[in-house]
Amino acid sequence: MATDTCEMIPLSLEDPFTFACKPGVPCFNECCRDLNQFLTPYDVLRIKRRLGLTSGEFLKRFTAQHTGPGSGLPVVTLKPSGGSQLRCPFVTPQGCSVYPDRPAACRTYPLIRMVSRVRGGGPTTERFFLMKEPHCQGHLQARGQTVREWLRDQDLAAYNRMNDLLMAVISLKNRLAPGPLPVTMQRLFYQACYDLDAFRLTIREKRLTPSAAVDTPPLEGLETDEDALLAFALDYWKKAFAGHAAGRS
Repeated sequence: MATDTCEMIPLSLEDPFTFACKPGVPCFNECCRDLNQFLTPYDVLRIKRRLGLTSGEFLKRFTAQHTGPGSGLPVVTLKPSGGSQLRCPFVTPQGCSVYPDRPAACRTYPLIRMVSRVRGGGPTTERFFLMKEPHCQGHLQARGQTVREWLRDQDLAAYNRMNDLLMAVISLKNRLAPGPLPVTMQRLFYQACYDLDAFRLTIREKRLTPSAAVDTPPLEGLETDEDALLAFALDYWKKAFAGHAAGRS
């Protein structure tokens, strides 16, 4: 009997599953409407670079800013295009126009990746689930692969690495500095994580507070390597939240 229930099937890295999303699949592009797409800092970096925009231009044109209800930190969502269908601004009849740099959530689907880490550090533990939604016809396609193969084929390594750094920051903030942040810290967090071009300027003009006790790497490297700049920003905030918590105790 048919059901509208979404199945969540646990999988290991070596477990196979059948799925493909491509033109010709009856529901192709359907998951690109009714949009409620959160963007990670690395998502923003990759898409703005693909479009040839500064981070400020991309954020203004394509995103909205909110405050995370649990963390109290700024978060960014993708603004849907006009119309009642609330479609992704980058979807076309042929598919995603930023496909090589699409967000991590789009790459990972139909898998869900959950990460946990022992408090205070230690190795990261991954768990994977196959999400089978009734409307999705991709599960009926002939293409088969293991979870490990899917992660490799969707080029998820860099996304997962950066997003794990972000989750470590959020976890530390929730543990050491729960509740709302001062407005100045909220603004700098948004800039450091999402508006990297402005954050680079803050470093260049020596306006970055030294209170977090973070050693700034040579500016030359941060000028040319945006991945390194984002990794530095996330490390900065790990230490900033630790310092903020110590100052309140």
